[in-house]
Amino acid sequence: MPDKPQLEQPAAGSAPPRPGRRLIRLLAAGVVLVGAAGLYLHLTFSLPVGNGPAGSAVARTAFTHPWTTRPVLLVGLGDSVTAGFGARRGYAYFDRLIANPPDEFPDMKGICLSAVLPNLRTTNLSVSGTISIEHAQNQLPHVPKADAQTLGFVVITTGGNDVIHNYGRTPPRREAMYGATLEQAKPWIEEFVHRLETVVSGLESHFPGGCHIFLADIYDPTDGAGDIARTGFPAWPDGMKVLDAYNAAIKDCAKKHARVHLVDFHEAFLGHGIHCRQPWARHYDRKDPHYWYYTNFEDPNERGYDAIRRLFLIEMAKVSEDLK
Repeated sequence: MPDKPQLEQPAAGSAPPRPGRRLIRLLAAGVVLVGAAGLYLHLTFSLPVGNGPAGSAVARTAFTHPWTTRPVLLVGLGDSVTAGFGARRGYAYFDRLIANPPDEFPDMKGICLSAVLPNLRTTNLSVSGTISIEHAQNQLPHVPKADAQTLGFVVITTGGNDVIHNYGRTPPRREAMYGATLEQAKPWIEEFVHRLETVVSGLESHFPGGCHIFLADIYDPTDGAGDIARTGFPAWPDGMKVLDAYNAAIKDCAKKHARVHLVDFHEAFLGHGIHCRQPWARHYDRKDPHYWYYTNFEDPNERGYDAIRRLFLIEMAKVSEDLK
């Protein structure tokens, strides 16, 4: 009979093979991959709000003495940002310009307009959901006619709804241009330029004693990436170009008029939109990697409103020396 094949014997002194070792390595690699994927998803889709102060520090020096004893009328014009949509009463930016809430952050206690304008009156005419033509036609006529002794302080947020409405649900049109190409939007942008001039000239006529107009530009919740489809809205290839054109119109208006002061929302909010948790993102803010927007994606949350009131107060403090 033929000899039976002999099984190969392990070399003397060598460890016998362990089939489980390879399986352990595969499982470990799988755990690493799953963990990495989970971390990526967390950094991509988690939008924590954070807590505590948000935005720039406001120098206390300008708020240690009255700016003027003249009567001052603070007027709010615009859309939901000035109306304070999504914030508790007393925590919207307009409210916090006037007075500090009871639980104010230590760095902002005493830093508000009522501390430096002893004869301050206020009216907020803004309405959530409104577009720029409504600000010119409906809100501007209701600004009180001031006497020659009264100084006007006017805060305005306008244009954002022109750009984002009607969220891609309808074909783009004037003041609801979501989805438009830049070429299609150019005549509407030019109308916005003229509308800003109407608002500025109208406000100046309401304040014969002079006024300061604090005009905000429009922030970008995509943090400059333009990937708005990540939020569930339809993709908009020219969306960033249209937004940039609207912001250019706002900046040009501020440059043209000495009494119009730009409040730069766009720059301040970069890094606090849908890419806020991504260290690889261009505008990542490692000191405050948190989301400053409300759940509707287009309005600020309360930390966002805190950042906004700081931006306005910083610009207002710059003109305080001119009020004496």
